[in-house]
Amino acid sequence: MAFGGSGSSGFGARKVAMEANEAGELREHAEHAAHEGSLRPVAFTMSLLAVLVAIVTVLGHRTHTEAVLKQNQTTDQWNLYQAKNIRDTDTGNKEDLLSVMSVTDAKKVAEITKKDADKQARWKKELPEEKEKAEALQEKVEQAEVRANRFDLGEAMLEIALVTSSITLLTKNRAYWLLGLVFGVLGILSSASVLLLK
Repeated sequence: MAFGGSGSSGFGARKVAMEANEAGELREHAEHAAHEGSLRPVAFTMSLLAVLVAIVTVLGHRTHTEAVLKQNQTTDQWNLYQAKNIRDTDTGNKEDLLSVMSVTDAKKVAEITKKDADKQARWKKELPEEKEKAEALQEKVEQAEVRANRFDLGEAMLEIALVTSSITLLTKNRAYWLLGLVFGVLGILSSASVLLLK
């Protein structure tokens, strides 16, 4: 039950193996607890927490992916804005240069200047729109990152709840189960708080 990216493939394989071992151990503890009537609520809580961890983990990964995709769109949009801005600047520089040079074909220069002026007028109109689009996409990236962070915190709290509750099976001390319930509620609240975000 690790957090974050998988890193190298070796780390990812160890992570999967570790999670499989942990799941097997928790299942064994839960089966043992099912035979003891007083520990059945603990085993049920652990099963429920394991399901919640899986759900929140998937939601967190999807939200991180959404943030990355939105960031790519934002980068593309800013690149488009910069390209138009550079073209506008270059065209203006060319016009300035033509105005101070002596030319042999004034008619051709007038045609080029007119064509460039039309382009610049269009770009000047488009630039603010392109900038607005880029800023709107950047805001969506930030919102996705905030949601992903809430899911990450929820996942961490639910995993702590699961492990803390499992200590009850080893120690037979219900205080760990109650502490696990507290962490579980915090994890659920953190994950559910995503719904309150715009």
